[in-house]
Amino acid sequence: MDERYAYYPGCLASLSQKELDSSTRAITKRLDVELVDMPSVTCCGAGDIHEAKPDYYLHLSARILGQAERSGCKTLLTICNVCTLNLRQANQRLTEDPAELARVNDNLKSAGIAGYDGGIDVRHLLWEVSSGDGFERFKQIAVRSLEGLKVAPFYGCQILRPAKLLGFEDPDRPSSLERLIEACGAEAIDYPAKVKCCGFPIVLAREDVALGELVQPLREATEAGADVMVTPCPLCHLSLDAWQAKAADVAGMEFKLPVLHLAQLLGAAAGVEESQLRFRRHIVRLSDDVKEKLRLPSVVSAD
Repeated sequence: MDERYAYYPGCLASLSQKELDSSTRAITKRLDVELVDMPSVTCCGAGDIHEAKPDYYLHLSARILGQAERSGCKTLLTICNVCTLNLRQANQRLTEDPAELARVNDNLKSAGIAGYDGGIDVRHLLWEVSSGDGFERFKQIAVRSLEGLKVAPFYGCQILRPAKLLGFEDPDRPSSLERLIEACGAEAIDYPAKVKCCGFPIVLAREDVALGELVQPLREATEAGADVMVTPCPLCHLSLDAWQAKAADVAGMEFKLPVLHLAQLLGAAAGVEESQLRFRRHIVRLSDDVKEKLRLPSVVSAD
């Protein structure tokens, strides 16, 4: 694990999911890791921009990678599956094709924007804390055991595939979330749909299809006895949390399954105060039983 990272929170953690940003900053501080904020970063161009305007997406990502490079860090840290995939795709394309990199840099320069030399690695928080030095550091700060808490890991699809580009673990048999859950003292619940898509990419265009995708992990995790679900992706979190009530109607069953961001679970085990974890911002609230299992302090935030 590096000592300093250029930090890219992405859109949701900067806006509607600020609890992800605050909990990430809290847990990295306890890991003695410095997050270096980059000036005026934008969306990475994922989703609609990537599909409709692929060259525009490439320039957006190159601008972000260039800012990370000028921060003096070797690694850009993301906390979003989609940002990780898209920035790594752009980085690979730019670094493997010098002519393409030169073209993009010329265009950025013509707009008064500094370019990118190709010296940044893009990594997700999950990767950094679930193996090697980062994992050993986390085990040392996990001072509050979450024994008795049953946690369903939900990877989503874009942190695992395509494996050749992401390359961290077996996309069909991942284990990084399970290692962290167990390091927190909690029990990892296994279920087949933990590696499926959450349905978010099509939820606005084809809500019926998206809800069908969403029902599977929620049903399997609930039937397996999970107290909470944890995900490393803010878009998966948004889908699993905000659309959970609609998914319950489709499934004809009650879920009431709180969904935690990865940094929130790690923060709870590290003794981070709830004022920084900010669970109260979620749609599906923590029950008193889950609060007790998370060993939350009595001090709570106003939001």
